[in-house]
Amino acid sequence: MQSKSSQSQGLLLFKLSQLQSFALGTLKIQEIVPYQPLTQLPSAEANVLGATSIRGQTLTIIDMAAAVGYPPIREEEKNDSVIIITDCSRMHVGFLVRKIERIIECNWKNIEPPPGSLGSRTYISGVTRFESKLVQLLDVELLLSEIFPDDTNNAVEINGVQKGLLQNSQILLVDDSAVARRQLENALTNIDVPFKVCKNGNDALAVMKECAKKENPINILVSDIEMPGLDGYELTFEVRSEPEIAQAYIILHTSLSSEMSLDRANQVGADNALTKFEAQELVNAMLEGAKKHQK
Repeated sequence: MQSKSSQSQGLLLFKLSQLQSFALGTLKIQEIVPYQPLTQLPSAEANVLGATSIRGQTLTIIDMAAAVGYPPIREEEKNDSVIIITDCSRMHVGFLVRKIERIIECNWKNIEPPPGSLGSRTYISGVTRFESKLVQLLDVELLLSEIFPDDTNNAVEINGVQKGLLQNSQILLVDDSAVARRQLENALTNIDVPFKVCKNGNDALAVMKECAKKENPINILVSDIEMPGLDGYELTFEVRSEPEIAQAYIILHTSLSSEMSLDRANQVGADNALTKFEAQELVNAMLEGAKKHQK
Protein backbone atom coordinates (compact mmCIF):
# COMPACT_ATOMS: atom_id res chain seq x y z
CA MET A 1 0.00 0.00 0.00
CA GLN A 2 1.12 3.53 -0.65
CA SER A 3 2.27 5.66 2.25
CA LYS A 4 -0.24 7.76 4.11
CA SER A 5 -1.24 10.85 2.14
CA SER A 6 -0.60 14.33 3.46
CA GLN A 7 -3.64 16.47 4.11
CA SER A 8 -1.81 19.77 3.88
CA GLN A 9 -2.85 22.07 1.08
CA GLY A 10 -2.68 25.73 0.23
CA LEU A 11 -5.50 28.13 1.01
CA LEU A 12 -5.84 31.50 -0.71
CA LEU A 13 -7.12 34.08 1.79
CA PHE A 14 -9.07 37.06 0.51
CA LYS A 15 -11.57 39.72 1.57
CA LEU A 16 -15.19 40.14 0.53
CA SER A 17 -15.84 42.66 3.32
CA GLN A 18 -13.59 44.85 5.43
CA LEU A 19 -13.34 42.44 8.35
CA GLN A 20 -13.99 38.80 7.41
CA SER A 21 -11.40 36.57 5.71
CA PHE A 22 -12.53 33.92 3.25
CA ALA A 23 -10.60 31.15 1.57
CA LEU A 24 -10.47 28.84 -1.44
CA GLY A 25 -8.22 25.83 -1.82
CA THR A 26 -5.37 26.65 -4.20
CA LEU A 27 -6.03 23.46 -6.19
CA LYS A 28 -9.23 25.10 -7.42
CA ILE A 29 -7.45 28.29 -8.52
CA GLN A 30 -5.97 28.62 -11.97
CA GLU A 31 -4.76 32.21 -11.87
CA ILE A 32 -5.09 35.59 -10.11
CA VAL A 33 -5.25 38.70 -12.29
CA PRO A 34 -5.96 42.43 -11.76
CA TYR A 35 -9.39 43.78 -12.61
CA GLN A 36 -9.92 44.66 -16.26
CA PRO A 37 -12.84 46.19 -18.19
CA LEU A 38 -15.72 43.81 -18.78
CA THR A 39 -18.21 43.33 -21.60
CA GLN A 40 -21.80 43.25 -20.37
CA LEU A 41 -23.74 40.04 -20.98
CA PRO A 42 -27.44 40.39 -21.88
CA SER A 43 -29.87 38.55 -19.57
CA ALA A 44 -27.05 37.54 -17.24
CA GLU A 45 -27.68 36.52 -13.64
CA ALA A 46 -27.67 39.50 -11.26
CA ASN A 47 -24.24 38.76 -9.77
CA VAL A 48 -22.55 38.27 -13.15
CA LEU A 49 -20.62 41.47 -13.89
CA GLY A 50 -19.73 40.62 -17.48
CA ALA A 51 -17.08 38.79 -19.47
CA THR A 52 -13.47 39.35 -20.43
CA SER A 53 -10.78 37.61 -22.44
CA ILE A 54 -7.77 36.33 -20.50
CA ARG A 55 -5.01 34.53 -22.41
CA GLY A 56 -7.34 33.93 -25.32
CA GLN A 57 -10.15 32.46 -23.21
CA THR A 58 -13.45 34.26 -22.64
CA LEU A 59 -14.40 34.12 -18.97
CA THR A 60 -17.54 35.09 -17.11
CA ILE A 61 -16.75 37.32 -14.11
CA ILE A 62 -18.85 37.09 -10.93
CA ASP A 63 -19.05 39.54 -8.03
CA MET A 64 -18.32 37.01 -5.28
CA ALA A 65 -19.19 39.43 -2.46
CA ALA A 66 -22.66 40.02 -3.85
CA ALA A 67 -23.14 36.33 -4.65
CA VAL A 68 -22.69 35.31 -1.01
CA GLY A 69 -24.75 38.16 0.46
CA TYR A 70 -22.28 41.01 1.09
CA PRO A 71 -22.53 44.50 -0.44
CA PRO A 72 -21.63 44.43 -4.15
CA ILE A 73 -18.27 45.78 -5.23
CA ARG A 74 -18.90 49.39 -6.21
CA GLU A 75 -17.75 50.84 -9.51
CA GLU A 76 -15.14 53.02 -7.80
CA GLU A 77 -13.71 49.93 -6.02
CA LYS A 78 -13.25 47.78 -9.10
CA ASN A 79 -9.87 49.08 -10.21
CA ASP A 80 -8.44 48.03 -6.84
CA SER A 81 -10.13 44.63 -6.95
CA VAL A 82 -8.72 41.30 -8.10
CA ILE A 83 -10.09 38.46 -10.23
CA ILE A 84 -9.61 34.88 -9.00
CA ILE A 85 -9.92 32.45 -11.92
CA THR A 86 -11.15 29.07 -10.76
CA ASP A 87 -11.19 25.63 -12.35
CA CYS A 88 -14.09 23.86 -10.69
CA SER A 89 -17.12 21.74 -11.66
CA ARG A 90 -15.74 21.58 -15.21
CA MET A 91 -16.10 25.35 -15.46
CA HIS A 92 -13.57 28.16 -15.79
CA VAL A 93 -14.93 31.40 -14.31
CA GLY A 94 -13.55 34.49 -12.60
CA PHE A 95 -14.58 35.78 -9.17
CA LEU A 96 -14.04 39.45 -8.40
CA VAL A 97 -12.94 40.00 -4.76
CA ARG A 98 -12.02 43.13 -2.85
CA LYS A 99 -8.54 42.13 -1.74
CA ILE A 100 -6.10 39.22 -1.83
CA GLU A 101 -4.43 38.60 1.52
CA ARG A 102 -2.00 35.69 1.25
CA ILE A 103 -1.59 31.96 0.62
CA ILE A 104 -1.18 29.75 3.68
CA GLU A 105 -0.61 26.05 4.27
CA CYS A 106 -3.47 24.35 6.10
CA ASN A 107 -4.09 20.79 7.26
CA TRP A 108 -7.59 19.52 6.40
CA LYS A 109 -7.86 18.18 9.95
CA ASN A 110 -7.77 21.78 11.20
CA ILE A 111 -10.83 22.66 9.14
CA GLU A 112 -14.10 22.27 11.03
CA PRO A 113 -17.73 22.23 9.89
CA PRO A 114 -19.31 25.72 9.94
CA PRO A 115 -20.90 26.55 13.31
CA GLY A 116 -24.63 27.11 13.56
CA SER A 117 -23.96 30.73 14.48
CA LEU A 118 -23.26 31.46 10.81
CA GLY A 119 -26.98 31.13 10.29
CA SER A 120 -28.14 31.26 6.70
CA ARG A 121 -24.67 31.69 5.18
CA THR A 122 -24.93 28.33 3.46
CA TYR A 123 -22.00 29.08 1.15
CA ILE A 124 -19.55 28.26 3.93
CA SER A 125 -18.28 24.67 3.77
CA GLY A 126 -15.87 24.88 6.71
CA VAL A 127 -13.96 27.17 9.04
CA THR A 128 -10.40 27.37 10.34
CA ARG A 129 -8.19 29.93 12.07
CA PHE A 130 -5.09 31.76 10.98
CA GLU A 131 -3.24 34.07 13.37
CA SER A 132 -6.23 33.80 15.75
CA LYS A 133 -8.64 35.07 13.08
CA LEU A 134 -11.59 33.07 11.76
CA VAL A 135 -11.30 32.03 8.10
CA GLN A 136 -14.38 30.77 6.24
CA LEU A 137 -14.01 28.35 3.32
CA LEU A 138 -16.42 29.00 0.49
CA ASP A 139 -18.42 26.26 -1.23
CA VAL A 140 -17.65 27.24 -4.83
CA GLU A 141 -19.66 24.32 -6.24
CA LEU A 142 -22.80 25.64 -4.54
CA LEU A 143 -22.17 29.16 -5.79
CA LEU A 144 -21.73 27.97 -9.36
CA SER A 145 -24.78 25.72 -9.23
CA GLU A 146 -26.99 28.66 -8.24
CA ILE A 147 -25.53 31.11 -10.74
CA PHE A 148 -25.42 28.60 -13.60
CA PRO A 149 -28.19 26.05 -12.94
CA ASP A 150 -27.48 22.73 -14.59
CA ASP A 151 -30.35 22.17 -17.00
CA THR A 152 -28.75 19.13 -18.61
CA ASN A 153 -30.59 15.83 -18.45
CA ASN A 154 -28.74 13.55 -16.06
CA ALA A 155 -30.93 10.57 -16.96
CA VAL A 156 -29.18 7.23 -16.58
CA GLU A 157 -29.62 4.29 -18.91
CA ILE A 158 -29.62 1.06 -16.92
CA ASN A 159 -31.16 -2.37 -17.51
CA GLY A 160 -32.89 -4.64 -15.03
CA VAL A 161 -29.86 -6.80 -14.35
CA GLN A 162 -27.68 -3.75 -13.70
CA LYS A 163 -30.30 -2.23 -11.41
CA GLY A 164 -30.46 -5.48 -9.47
CA LEU A 165 -26.70 -5.45 -9.01
CA LEU A 166 -26.80 -1.97 -7.51
CA GLN A 167 -29.90 -2.63 -5.41
CA ASN A 168 -28.12 -5.60 -3.84
CA SER A 169 -25.05 -3.50 -3.03
CA GLN A 170 -24.49 -1.46 0.10
CA ILE A 171 -23.61 2.03 -1.14
CA LEU A 172 -22.25 4.98 0.84
CA LEU A 173 -21.99 8.51 -0.61
CA VAL A 174 -19.70 11.06 1.08
CA ASP A 175 -19.41 14.76 0.23
CA ASP A 176 -19.20 17.97 2.26
CA SER A 177 -20.85 20.03 -0.51
CA ALA A 178 -24.64 20.18 -0.35
CA VAL A 179 -24.98 20.57 -4.11
CA ALA A 180 -22.66 17.62 -4.79
CA ARG A 181 -24.59 15.42 -2.34
CA ARG A 182 -27.82 16.39 -4.06
CA GLN A 183 -26.41 15.42 -7.46
CA LEU A 184 -25.16 12.08 -6.18
CA GLU A 185 -28.42 11.35 -4.37
CA ASN A 186 -30.55 12.23 -7.40
CA ALA A 187 -28.51 9.97 -9.67
CA LEU A 188 -29.36 6.94 -7.51
CA THR A 189 -32.86 7.94 -6.44
CA ASN A 190 -33.90 8.31 -10.10
CA ILE A 191 -33.02 4.67 -10.76
CA ASP A 192 -34.50 3.40 -7.48
CA VAL A 193 -31.19 2.38 -5.88
CA PRO A 194 -30.90 2.69 -2.07
CA PHE A 195 -27.87 4.29 -0.42
CA LYS A 196 -26.49 5.85 2.74
CA VAL A 197 -25.00 9.36 2.83
CA CYS A 198 -22.47 11.23 5.02
CA LYS A 199 -21.26 14.82 5.04
CA ASN A 200 -17.63 14.10 5.95
CA GLY A 201 -14.96 11.42 5.99
CA ASN A 202 -14.95 10.87 9.75
CA ASP A 203 -18.65 10.03 9.77
CA ALA A 204 -18.22 7.82 6.71
CA LEU A 205 -15.48 5.78 8.38
CA ALA A 206 -17.65 5.33 11.47
CA VAL A 207 -20.63 4.22 9.36
CA MET A 208 -18.50 1.69 7.47
CA LYS A 209 -17.17 0.18 10.70
CA GLU A 210 -20.66 0.01 12.20
CA CYS A 211 -22.08 -1.67 9.09
CA ALA A 212 -19.24 -4.21 9.13
CA LYS A 213 -19.99 -5.05 12.77
CA LYS A 214 -23.61 -5.74 11.77
CA GLU A 215 -22.33 -8.04 9.01
CA ASN A 216 -23.78 -5.72 6.37
CA PRO A 217 -20.59 -4.09 5.05
CA ILE A 218 -20.45 -1.20 2.61
CA ASN A 219 -19.58 -2.60 -0.83
CA ILE A 220 -19.25 0.67 -2.73
CA LEU A 221 -17.86 3.90 -1.29
CA VAL A 222 -18.24 7.09 -3.37
CA SER A 223 -16.31 9.97 -1.83
CA ASP A 224 -15.30 13.50 -2.65
CA ILE A 225 -11.56 14.16 -2.55
CA GLU A 226 -11.52 17.69 -1.10
CA MET A 227 -13.22 17.53 2.32
CA PRO A 228 -12.46 19.13 5.68
CA GLY A 229 -11.47 16.86 8.55
CA LEU A 230 -10.74 13.63 6.68
CA ASP A 231 -10.35 14.07 2.95
CA GLY A 232 -10.99 11.44 0.30
CA TYR A 233 -7.35 10.38 0.10
CA GLU A 234 -7.10 9.90 3.84
CA LEU A 235 -10.47 8.15 4.01
CA THR A 236 -9.28 5.71 1.35
CA PHE A 237 -6.09 5.03 3.30
CA GLU A 238 -8.03 4.42 6.51
CA VAL A 239 -10.48 2.06 4.79
CA ARG A 240 -7.69 0.06 3.19
CA SER A 241 -5.99 -0.18 6.61
CA GLU A 242 -9.01 -1.77 8.32
CA PRO A 243 -9.37 -5.48 7.37
CA GLU A 244 -13.12 -5.60 8.07
CA ILE A 245 -13.89 -2.82 5.55
CA ALA A 246 -10.86 -2.91 3.26
CA GLN A 247 -12.63 -4.78 0.46
CA ALA A 248 -14.98 -1.89 -0.37
CA TYR A 249 -14.84 -0.69 -3.97
CA ILE A 250 -13.77 2.97 -3.65
CA ILE A 251 -14.66 5.66 -6.17
CA LEU A 252 -13.12 9.08 -5.52
CA HIS A 253 -14.44 12.10 -7.36
CA THR A 254 -13.37 15.71 -7.60
CA SER A 255 -14.67 19.02 -8.91
CA LEU A 256 -11.15 19.79 -10.15
CA SER A 257 -10.02 19.11 -13.69
CA SER A 258 -6.46 18.43 -12.55
CA GLU A 259 -5.21 14.99 -13.56
CA MET A 260 -2.92 15.17 -10.53
CA SER A 261 -5.89 14.66 -8.22
CA LEU A 262 -7.04 11.59 -10.14
CA ASP A 263 -3.56 10.09 -10.32
CA ARG A 264 -3.13 10.51 -6.58
CA ALA A 265 -6.51 8.86 -5.98
CA ASN A 266 -5.23 5.71 -7.64
CA GLN A 267 -1.96 5.88 -5.73
CA VAL A 268 -3.67 5.84 -2.32
CA GLY A 269 -5.74 2.77 -3.23
CA ALA A 270 -8.94 3.98 -4.89
CA ASP A 271 -10.43 1.64 -7.50
CA ASN A 272 -11.78 4.44 -9.68
CA ALA A 273 -11.50 8.22 -9.91
CA LEU A 274 -13.83 10.66 -11.65
CA THR A 275 -14.04 14.36 -12.39
CA LYS A 276 -17.54 15.09 -11.16
CA PHE A 277 -20.32 15.30 -12.18
CA GLU A 278 -21.91 13.13 -14.88
CA ALA A 279 -24.58 10.71 -13.69
CA GLN A 280 -24.07 7.97 -16.26
CA GLU A 281 -20.31 7.97 -15.69
CA LEU A 282 -20.84 7.63 -11.94
CA VAL A 283 -23.33 4.77 -12.27
CA ASN A 284 -21.06 2.95 -14.71
CA ALA A 285 -18.22 3.14 -12.17
CA MET A 286 -20.52 1.86 -9.43
CA LEU A 287 -21.56 -1.06 -11.63
CA GLU A 288 -17.92 -2.05 -11.89
CA GLY A 289 -17.80 -2.17 -8.12
CA ALA A 290 -21.05 -4.13 -7.89
CA LYS A 291 -19.75 -6.71 -10.39
CA LYS A 292 -16.55 -7.09 -8.41
CA HIS A 293 -18.46 -7.98 -5.26
CA GLN A 294 -20.69 -10.45 -7.09
CA LYS A 295 -17.67 -12.57 -8.06
